[in-house]
Amino acid sequence: MWQPDVVGLRTALGQALHRAPEGLRQGLPRPVRDRVRRRIGPFAPWEAGFTHTPPSLGAGERAGPPDFVGIGVQKAGTTWWFGLVVDHPGVFHRAEIHKERHYFARYATEAFGPDEVRGYHAWFPRPTATITGEWTPDYAYQPWVPPLLDAAAPDARLLVMVRDPVERFVSGVAHSEMVPGSHRGTVLAEALWRGFYATSLRRWDTAFEAGRILVLQYERCVADPEGELARTYRFLGLDDGYRPPALRRVQSPTRQAKAGLDEAARRRLVEIYAAEVEGLTELVPDLDLGLWPNFGPR
Repeated sequence: MWQPDVVGLRTALGQALHRAPEGLRQGLPRPVRDRVRRRIGPFAPWEAGFTHTPPSLGAGERAGPPDFVGIGVQKAGTTWWFGLVVDHPGVFHRAEIHKERHYFARYATEAFGPDEVRGYHAWFPRPTATITGEWTPDYAYQPWVPPLLDAAAPDARLLVMVRDPVERFVSGVAHSEMVPGSHRGTVLAEALWRGFYATSLRRWDTAFEAGRILVLQYERCVADPEGELARTYRFLGLDDGYRPPALRRVQSPTRQAKAGLDEAARRRLVEIYAAEVEGLTELVPDLDLGLWPNFGPR
């Protein structure tokens, strides 16, 4: 069982230390800073100082493939929903381990075999009679991940949270580190590509065919968190009668200022995404386009 408020405070403190002015940071030697950071962490896998060494097992714990893996998408409420999932008494999550493992990122260019599978399993300690998992929003749009995850956790249930792709794009751009010059286009293109849900999810066809994937709609979860969370719990084989205390407390909101979107640019984005949204409705027949004003009935 996770304590999202405690973890959120510890993560905020850790980020404050990581982002402190260089002059202040140099007041403490790097090893000392990293020890402090680990105490108040968790370190995120993309931060300097993150160790790729799996955690040691605690008393009564075992490691093995995750029972569930969230695979997408960025800026669609995944931190909030993951917190609600692991708050369930039937789910175990170590507070010092980040929700996002990003384990498969480097294997776009590196060999992946039995040792790497065992290395992935080692990141999922849990006591008997509980389930555990992770949620890395990047997995959905990284084309090399589906076969690797299928090899490492062939029975894992997969979770996806999608959001109106135009609104997700605006939030994603605010979340990205924008730089001037030609690289700006690269950042914007990546933010755009993350909204190509149908193209990305078609790579997970074996999970769809096996009934191992649940696609949630962020806007529906906001409108009916009780019903959608109960649906999520049932999908994971958990008692769907549990209601976590922080049910309506959205975690990890975008804190950066969102740039205004020109109406002509919005129309272009709607046109770009139109075929993707249509494809998504084929994959997810119960998708409610009425909750996506950019694409719903006008």
